Amino acid sequence: MRATSRLTGVAFNTVLSFVAEIGHACRKFQDETFRHLSCRRLQLDEIWQFCYAKAKNVPEDKRDTFGYGDVWTWVAIDADTKLVPCWLVGKRDAECAIEFVSDLAARLTHRVQITSDGHRSYLIAIENAFGADVDYAMLIKQYGKSQVESETRYSPAVCIGMETKIVAGDPDMDHVSTSYIERQNLTMRMGMRRFTRLTNGFSKKLANHAAAISLHYMHYNFCRIHKTLRVTPAMEAGLTDHVWDLEEVAALLDVNVKPMKRGAYNKKKSA
Repeated sequence: MRATSRLTGVAFNTVLSFVAEIGHACRKFQDETFRHLSCRRLQLDEIWQFCYAKAKNVPEDKRDTFGYGDVWTWVAIDADTKLVPCWLVGKRDAECAIEFVSDLAARLTHRVQITSDGHRSYLIAIENAFGADVDYAMLIKQYGKSQVESETRYSPAVCIGMETKIVAGDPDMDHVSTSYIERQNLTMRMGMRRFTRLTNGFSKKLANHAAAISLHYMHYNFCRIHKTLRVTPAMEAGLTDHVWDLEEVAALLDVNVKPMKRGAYNKKKSA
């Protein structure tokens, strides 16, 4: 944001306010657009980051206040279209799991297959949202210590095994995987400075953190061409017929835009 301020000559606080405003507009637009989805296979996961300070460094008077310390982003991805239909910024507890999965279920038109990791809150949340009308399996990975002791601080734990557990319905075992959602987590860390580890780029305020995530997913779903699909996830899901440019995204601040045909948008601009 400071780089943007220097490049444009606009005050830093103005740039910061814009992030909050465009983030809210992107969240509202995607919330309204991602309805009656025909997803077939979904993968769920949650990604960690912190706001204000790491949990161990949060002042005593703010320790029990959400937004200071650990913040988790719950994410779902459609394995076929690579669309991210919903996400939730919250705690890593059963209450947020229920809210997240219930929101996801409300966006779908038919029975789906779901794969998640072994986080126990999913058991409650998926039972609450879908009942028996779901094919659900857990993929539980077991991790060991890094082989290189001198790099323990920076090296991730080594996956030493996996256990597949069928929880409900009759999931297709060939598609019980969390590979796409784990790759999506990497996309978040690579695409958002706020998620970069071991830097001072983390969010200082929860509202700005949530706004940046909404803007990121607007760009991911509508503007960024997926390398494998050769179109955007929103195009693959049939939600739009073209790659959105940043001018269209910025237009969400002015009007409550719905997915438009390219010609309709050109007429709007010329008008």
